[in-house]
Amino acid sequence: MHPVRPVHRPTDTARPALLDLLRRTDGDPGRRILFTGATVVTMDPALGTLATGDLLVAGSTVAAVGPDLRAGGEAADAVVVDASGTILAPGFVDTHRHAWQGQLRRIIPDVDDLAGYVGTTLARYAPVYRPEDMYVGTRLAALGAVDAGITTMLDFSHNSRTAEHSDAAVQALLDSGIRGIHAAMGPHFGDWDRQWPADLGRLVDRYGGGTGLVTFRLAALATAEIAGPALAFGPGLARVAAELGVGVSVDAVFGRSSSAAVLDWERAGLLGDRLTLIHATGLTAEAWRAIGASGTRVSLAPTSEAQIGLEDAVPAVDDALAAGVRPGLSIDVEVALAGDMFTQMRALHAIQRMRAVNAVNAVHAARDVDGADGPPDRITTADVLDFATRQGAATVGLGATTGTLTPGKQADLLMITADEINNLPLNDPIGTVVLGADARNIDTVLIAGRVRKWAGRLLDVDLPALRAEAAASRDHVHRAAVAADATGGGR
Repeated sequence: MHPVRPVHRPTDTARPALLDLLRRTDGDPGRRILFTGATVVTMDPALGTLATGDLLVAGSTVAAVGPDLRAGGEAADAVVVDASGTILAPGFVDTHRHAWQGQLRRIIPDVDDLAGYVGTTLARYAPVYRPEDMYVGTRLAALGAVDAGITTMLDFSHNSRTAEHSDAAVQALLDSGIRGIHAAMGPHFGDWDRQWPADLGRLVDRYGGGTGLVTFRLAALATAEIAGPALAFGPGLARVAAELGVGVSVDAVFGRSSSAAVLDWERAGLLGDRLTLIHATGLTAEAWRAIGASGTRVSLAPTSEAQIGLEDAVPAVDDALAAGVRPGLSIDVEVALAGDMFTQMRALHAIQRMRAVNAVNAVHAARDVDGADGPPDRITTADVLDFATRQGAATVGLGATTGTLTPGKQADLLMITADEINNLPLNDPIGTVVLGADARNIDTVLIAGRVRKWAGRLLDVDLPALRAEAAASRDHVHRAAVAADATGGGR
């Protein structure tokens, strides 16, 4: 065991020595870390929030949470981190991001609609991607996620043109250190090997399925409207997923055609908690009834739905809650959107509360005439943080693994500085995480008990090399797309 080595603040000069100790003992199942004196936001309904408390990490898991773990001897021989002035919280869970597009960040920041995104990114750029471009984009997205406090990310990898493209995407998740879910789907447009979905079995076998930081799901679209029937979810793809023992994430779920598909899936017995529907905007009441009754999961992408204008452009949080579904949150596409969870939480919080107030006003006016029913309740900061953590983990099939600071779960956690200029003084910890904090306040990130960010700096990242790789890949993709435009090839 290791001697007690206290540190006195996240900015303390002793921190480099502590980091060296933690790095040398990474992977030691007997290594224990005690965070002391923090405000602990567990997001576990049974544990709640400790105004001042301790958290003990043993190996890769959370071992204990309490007001003073040293008093009872639970933390003997632990490495001690004085976390006073900080908030300990679960890492955020991004339930849907097309990570391969990382080097194309904000290339279409003012895209007007889904057709504009599809035509630019999926029809023009995606067909010219090489495996090395898949690796660069996915690793860049994953590292950006970790830097912003996202410890789990579902990579909806819908540019799997060859087995080598898929291997590159999976390797990028592994190399980033994130808890990643590789959700594999074939491309919408252009030439590809047609190895999907059969190749998903090879990936599961090669990379260990659910035994490590990277796990797998099958990805599909809701209907044949965008890219044809081969990519549309139905009994055939459901059979593939069942045989492999993986869950399914379905993108582009919106409008009446998707509503009809949901009812078809209900009749076929395909709904359930291993299925996640992404967006779910503009669905009918009958579709929501089927989703809620079956326990099917929902992933919202608040800025995507609002900014790109998916169906009615309104994140479907009220519909989900009315159906008994607590959704997860996601980023979607960095080609047009922000890549952090703070933005998603704040956008959803503001949009839903604005609409609830408008509904109140409409109801008051209607009651003067016909006694209309009441409006939806306004969601809270605790709700959106729940969606970004606990519900997000459940949405990607990892509810028993991560999402809360519960003893026995994986130690995926954030140390957020609460005494910086944008957060002090600390009055409400959940409100501070949701409305006050941003990526600069993510001082420390642990994933499976390993330190991935420390003193505000990502570890194991050669930033100059990453910059050069991202720029070179972006430039190649652009040149290749221009060349394809000139010849009419690739699409």
